[in-house]
Amino acid sequence: MRMLFFPLICVFLQPVAAEDWPRWRGPRGDGSWNGPKVSERLPEKGLERIWKYDLNPGYSGVTCIRDRVYTMDRPPTDKFGETERVVCVNALSGNEMWRFSFPSEYGDLSYGKGPRASLTLHRGKVLGFGAMGHAFALDAGSGKRLWFRDLAKEANASRPIWGFSSSPEVVDKEILLHVGARPSGSILALDLETGKTRWQVGSDKKAGYAPPLPIFRGGRRELICWGPNRIMGLPMGGGGNLWEIPYEVKYGVSIAMPIYREGIALVCGYWNGSRAIRLGENPGDAKLLWKDEEKLCGLMSQPLYRKGLCYLVERRNGLTCFELKTGKILWTDDHRLTAAGRNPQASLVWAGDGGNALSLNAEGELVFLNLSKEGYREHWRE
Repeated sequence: MRMLFFPLICVFLQPVAAEDWPRWRGPRGDGSWNGPKVSERLPEKGLERIWKYDLNPGYSGVTCIRDRVYTMDRPPTDKFGETERVVCVNALSGNEMWRFSFPSEYGDLSYGKGPRASLTLHRGKVLGFGAMGHAFALDAGSGKRLWFRDLAKEANASRPIWGFSSSPEVVDKEILLHVGARPSGSILALDLETGKTRWQVGSDKKAGYAPPLPIFRGGRRELICWGPNRIMGLPMGGGGNLWEIPYEVKYGVSIAMPIYREGIALVCGYWNGSRAIRLGENPGDAKLLWKDEEKLCGLMSQPLYRKGLCYLVERRNGLTCFELKTGKILWTDDHRLTAAGRNPQASLVWAGDGGNALSLNAEGELVFLNLSKEGYREHWRE
């Protein structure tokens, strides 16, 4: 049984409004959250659980806005048939507000426990993308269906081995999805209000798992897309690739969302390591800055960036700090944050501006820690 629960972890030094978490990687899409100051000392009795809500299996993250919490799961097939479900829960009480289910036959889907992508909350809408390629918009208040599409069929999208996992990315009035639509189009842009296809772009016909990253460069908005065979710079509105760097990853596991800082695009792969690409002012100005195929190998964990440094849960050495510009490793935590294993995993989120971060590791422990050039410092775990 999967559980959604809210622990009481914050102490107020002064009244501060907590930010919403409306999308994958938070309000700015960079894994940072500003809210009440979190105490660096754990209460003697531990964290107080405010409420608990039982969920079915699934891999979707949690998003929230104001007093509503949203996620997806997969109800038992023997009772409900093959379906995926969206649930909305009151953040103050844990009471269910509404639910929305739709048919979703998994067939031979590997690791078929449930949906993967996080829901995106935008202007009163809940935007979702199911494991089998169902894209939809719901009314955030009532759960009423606004539009619904089966992109695997309608767009001839190529389902990855482990299912569609790219969380919806909203730019202006369009929803961007990494679907691998054929005959060409790594990214599909849907109209926010109607769900109709506006344009598609990208030369990688297979779908990866990572959402596209919108950036501004040289006065233009464009997308960085990491597909199974290449890293691409793509124009908004359609057209040919602005640039591409070949990078074929084993089993197509382009999972973590790219990072773009200091004019550098970073992707962190598993079997094939990490790549950093220097982007200039001109559309096609992109060159490989460095690569590391041995010591910087992440899988599902999303790396964090701050002040020139990146922090990645690396498969061999655990949490690893390295320089973005050079790939030089400064330290590793020797698996202190999360246990060593075949696929070590921990989610990391910056909590304020002082280097403190919150992490949920593979053992289900909530860890409050500090990350800096000097090393890893743990405040508490529960």
